[in-house]
Amino acid sequence: MAREDYRESLTELRDGVESMAKTVLTQLRRALTSLEDGDEMVAREVIDTDGAVNERYLDLEGDCIQLLALQQPVASDLRFVAASFKILTDLERVGDLATNLARYALADASGAFSKIDIHRIGDEVHNQVQAAIDAYVADDTDACRTINTRDDEIDALCQRASEAVVRELIAREASAWGVEQLLDDVSRVLLTIRDLERIGDHAVNIAARTHYMVENDPELIY
Repeated sequence: MAREDYRESLTELRDGVESMAKTVLTQLRRALTSLEDGDEMVAREVIDTDGAVNERYLDLEGDCIQLLALQQPVASDLRFVAASFKILTDLERVGDLATNLARYALADASGAFSKIDIHRIGDEVHNQVQAAIDAYVADDTDACRTINTRDDEIDALCQRASEAVVRELIAREASAWGVEQLLDDVSRVLLTIRDLERIGDHAVNIAARTHYMVENDPELIY
């Protein structure tokens, strides 16, 4: 591969990661919308699109492997390809978690626990993933540190939401026949909160890998 073709392949890899991120972020936003509005059509579209996201992930993973195997990049190029490989995995997992959220939306026929501020948490984690990808594209290590710090705030939001679910469960009175449905609702809401927190964690992973890619510093990874 000629030098100019090699540099072009690196550029195409960065563009590919950014493009996949845009698709995943759209999926996440639509999943959050389905949770908020109870829109079954939107939820099913998110679920149906997950296969295409997985295929795109495998294509880009193959590009990374080819660059590593055939070009044997060194120094900053090696960190870039390795970081991109890891970031793609995080994006694929965010796509899977968005699919989970869409499935929870389909199961929530009762609108249970509507007072829990799921939507604020959803907006926060969406913004975190967007900021992490923007940092990757711009080699912005300051933004990476900010993302890492803000994760504590998201964790605290998730903790408060989980505690609110438990408090509301304790306060409710359910007939014997309604207990099973109530517990299903509790389980689904807690899983929703857990998956949103995990999406935030993947944003932190993306920021940490970007920081290492640019600075050759594993500070945020560990």
